[in-house]
Amino acid sequence: MTDLTTPDDLARFAAVEAALEARWPESKIEPSLTRIADLVDLLGSPQRTYPVIHIAGTNGKTSTSRMIDALLTSFGLRVGRYTSPHLESLRERIALQGEPISVERFLETYDDIAPYLELVDAKNEIKLSYFEVLTAMAFAAFADAPVDVAVIECGLGGEWDATNVADGLVSVIMPIALDHVEYLGNSIAGIAATKAKIIKADSRAVLAMQPLEAAEELIRAVAQANATPFREGLEFSVVKRELAVGGQLLTIQGLAGEYSDIFLPLFGSHQAHNAAVAIAAVEAFLGGGSQTLDIDALREGFASVTSPGRLETIRRNPTIMIDAAHNPHGAKALADALEEGFEFDFLTGVIAVLGEKDAYGLLAALEPVLTEIIVTKNSSPRALAIDELAKVAIDIFGEERVSVARDLAEGIDMAVTRAEENGDLGGSGVVITGSVVTAGQARHLLRGRE
Repeated sequence: MTDLTTPDDLARFAAVEAALEARWPESKIEPSLTRIADLVDLLGSPQRTYPVIHIAGTNGKTSTSRMIDALLTSFGLRVGRYTSPHLESLRERIALQGEPISVERFLETYDDIAPYLELVDAKNEIKLSYFEVLTAMAFAAFADAPVDVAVIECGLGGEWDATNVADGLVSVIMPIALDHVEYLGNSIAGIAATKAKIIKADSRAVLAMQPLEAAEELIRAVAQANATPFREGLEFSVVKRELAVGGQLLTIQGLAGEYSDIFLPLFGSHQAHNAAVAIAAVEAFLGGGSQTLDIDALREGFASVTSPGRLETIRRNPTIMIDAAHNPHGAKALADALEEGFEFDFLTGVIAVLGEKDAYGLLAALEPVLTEIIVTKNSSPRALAIDELAKVAIDIFGEERVSVARDLAEGIDMAVTRAEENGDLGGSGVVITGSVVTAGQARHLLRGRE
């Protein structure tokens, strides 16, 4: 086994990352599974060598994926987890036993599939995308491990998402809201219909609480697939939740029984609902929903859960938090969690969003909990221009509550200074949000300083 941190390894990793980034970006899709199907066929269909829990939805996918991973691990299973996008390192997307894939294994996996990339690229008018290649790498890495189960998160949508060449034994649909309207349309029902295409014949479908129009589409898809539905609010639910130091204490009604005194080290009612979905998904996977889970293993699994970039406290004195909220639905969940779990007298938001997102809806959702905001931009070429974001912010917050920073690093410094100046009010803090890119870049900046 070679040293994973040798200069040669890191140089090769950087070269592979550059080769992937030269491909069609994951923010752009062409509605077809032809290329990924060709690739996994050449690889021997690795995604069919283990059972899959497949997760779609607008918000909560990554946190719920991490919870399911932790629970299955606590029950003694070897788990592979594929999520996107990443916060800081590409390796985060492909996790084995709860840890990002090593540099060495990442490179070995890429080398294994590289010859087949050229074959598929030559065959198709549009070459394999960044996301399609990474998806195939995850499937191959999990088969090689091997894993007992793979938890696979959709990247965008469902029907045409590269992950949909896998057949989920359990399909999970998280709450659906408007997002990626340029590809999925501006109708909740239409988005739900697209995401519902991950529900496969005779599978088990775990459905989080949904808007009515989404629920109707999902139930229709469940019936057409002859799948077994497990619906939040009917077959499972959050019975009780109360704040606790470092998180919350939950009682969950699962598919097969009630589970009490579960400590979840994450904040917000949305995370409690994610936990209920995770329990139902594990029950559906392990026993078809008819077997009660061991409470000690369940508690152990939840106690180990982390969700980086999801209301994550990076520093204290003053408190600095980052969150990957990138749409109004996610921003509302963040605002509710801040209001419930923290008592700030002065809270500064540092906001950078991507150009295609609903900046107005996101800022409007955050306005009630923020004393002021600093608008800036992140490192993405898709970042919304600062002057455009400032206009939106002034319209919502008023000019006196809005400041501008030329980049994220300056915005963080400004916010920390403001929090320190207002610390005598009894409690001041900073929350950095607006996109996954923003959260990841802020995490890198702040952890690097530490």
